Amino acid sequence: MATQKTTGPAGTGRPEQGGGPHPDGTPARPALGGPSAAAGRLWTLLMLPGTLWMTAFLVGSLVLVATLAFGTTDPLGNPHFGFNPDNFTALAEPAYRSVMLRSLAYALVTCLICLVVAYPVAYAIALHGGRFKTLLIAAIVVPFFANYLVRMYGWSVVLSDDGPLLRALRAIGLAGDDAKILQTGTGVVAGLVYGFVVFMIIPLYAALERMDVSLIEAGRDLYGGPLRTFVHVTLPATRQGAAAGCVLVFLPAMGDFVSAQLMGGPDQIMIGNLIQDKFFQGQNWPLGSALTMLMMAVLFLGMLGYLRRARKDEAEAVR
Repeated sequence: MATQKTTGPAGTGRPEQGGGPHPDGTPARPALGGPSAAAGRLWTLLMLPGTLWMTAFLVGSLVLVATLAFGTTDPLGNPHFGFNPDNFTALAEPAYRSVMLRSLAYALVTCLICLVVAYPVAYAIALHGGRFKTLLIAAIVVPFFANYLVRMYGWSVVLSDDGPLLRALRAIGLAGDDAKILQTGTGVVAGLVYGFVVFMIIPLYAALERMDVSLIEAGRDLYGGPLRTFVHVTLPATRQGAAAGCVLVFLPAMGDFVSAQLMGGPDQIMIGNLIQDKFFQGQNWPLGSALTMLMMAVLFLGMLGYLRRARKDEAEAVR
């Protein structure tokens, strides 16, 4: 009995490249070079120039800073390339070590406070915002479109000794006449929290928005109280959003220098202030580059930890 050829559209005489399953029941391969493949190639070509541009300048600047970190300076402060590992050994001095540890502590405390502040806000908007969700998110995000330096100046006025916050606290007896927030570590952390809390709210909101609300209802039936339901159900379901928010807050907070400059004193400087000083006032670009590489190494370790955790969570979700 002669077998019948499978052909494409009538009159073409070409074999069909896609369609229904084969006679043996195996699914047919999708058509090669279809619209989806063409669209993928188009998007790749459109993204290629910008990707190459950003990669070239990012890698170029990193190579320049890493090379300059081993350089020297002449008596006039002009940098010269060379090999001088003393720039890195100088970072072990107690002064630099204390600044690095202070910056790390400020960034971690900022992450923790932002997490505590952002969770209720994101929870209320995602699960109880109703048709006003978009408006509420816009009300939070739009003010942060203002220049960061301008916002920090405004926040320093609010936290000043004669500012509205301390006046209100003195009026109700929660602060004495000599109480102060500026020129302290509390003021620096307050500035960092104000500057970067929105980076924690958005990922948490996105995670809560994607979460199945029926899980919370089931958790209330199993665990009872709202706190236990949050700990056993909501928190594990949104931990990826919390981790992403911590990374987005920790990275800029670690290298920030505006908050420490405007709301801190000489005892509250951060590594960003040291880098700024070495590149501008101190005229010691090699040492500033070495400080930059040290800070980037710490940030890279934090980012690596987040990526490994995210990959582990994805593997567990696939199972």
